Amino acid sequence: MIEAVIVDDETKAIQSLTWELNNFKNHIKIIKTFTSPEDAIKYLNKTPPDCLFLDIQMPTMDGFQFLEKLKNRNFSVVITTAYNEYGIQALKHEAIDYLLKPIDSDDLEDSIHKIKKYHSKLNKTAQIEDILTKFNTKYNNNRISINTDGKLIFVDIDDILFVESDGNYSTISLIDNQKIVLTKKLKEVNTILPEHVFFRIHNSYIVNLNKIKEYIKNEGYVLIQPNHKIPVARQRKSDFLEKI
Repeated sequence: MIEAVIVDDETKAIQSLTWELNNFKNHIKIIKTFTSPEDAIKYLNKTPPDCLFLDIQMPTMDGFQFLEKLKNRNFSVVITTAYNEYGIQALKHEAIDYLLKPIDSDDLEDSIHKIKKYHSKLNKTAQIEDILTKFNTKYNNNRISINTDGKLIFVDIDDILFVESDGNYSTISLIDNQKIVLTKKLKEVNTILPEHVFFRIHNSYIVNLNKIKEYIKNEGYVLIQPNHKIPVARQRKSDFLEKI
């Protein structure tokens, strides 16, 4: 079942598209609708769906500006608009389809087929990534594989300083000041990091124990090379002290 979000500043347009999509309720489910682009961005950055139906003409920002404000876009996008001059821009922003209002049922059915095909390819890609990840884990214990931005990256664990949570996303900070943003919760990232090197020191942080320079007991934080202050949660303090 495809989970979809609709963003359109017109309530009637949302109602109309919802009614049309209900004709395909065995394939697609609307989980959220927004008339405010700002509210939609906050939601999508925390809870990405499978698909987004996005209006172009909105008062505070257009749909293309909206897409640029998303942190990570690992879902399909279908552009909906009453104007036909945005087709090329839609392609440039990697939308998988472009629907003119009022939306025709046959056109919508074609879009749903494209969405399903898109996610079928994602699933096949995930299977390949799983094979590569298992191979890397088996033959090189000093690296982890990271899936981000359409790529599978292999990172030396010694290059990782810490990982920080941001809701449904996590950011890995490396020794060369690079940052890798993942569409994974911190607890998911924790499962791919070796326990003897990494420790979840706080609800929002996992640290590389080998990169700790100091532990400031009175203030309850550690210094990570070169100068990052990471808080130590009280309930994790005793486990942390055992680790170090």
